[in-house]
Amino acid sequence: MASLEDITNKIRGAVGSDSGLGKSLKFDLKGEGFIHIDGGTVTNEDKPADLTLTLSLADLLDVGAGRLDATSGVMSGRIKLSDMMLAMSLQPKMGALFSKLA
Repeated sequence: MASLEDITNKIRGAVGSDSGLGKSLKFDLKGEGFIHIDGGTVTNEDKPADLTLTLSLADLLDVGAGRLDATSGVMSGRIKLSDMMLAMSLQPKMGALFSKLA
């Protein structure tokens, strides 16, 4: 499995100079670390974000590879969201970002 550093670097490359989200986003990887995206900045800091997705590193990789649909992940409890309404409004933008990870 890819390391947190590998995934962070891949996300950093996909984000480029601007994530296009218009909001900050944090992946809380359940004790395996954090990935925080704010504009064009991607770090492993546990900073506040407009939207936090809590999921395992394996599930993050599965979403990125298209093996796990994010909506199914939320419905099954594999992905937890800090703000469902914000997540729904950002879904197309997050989908575009994830498509760059494949």
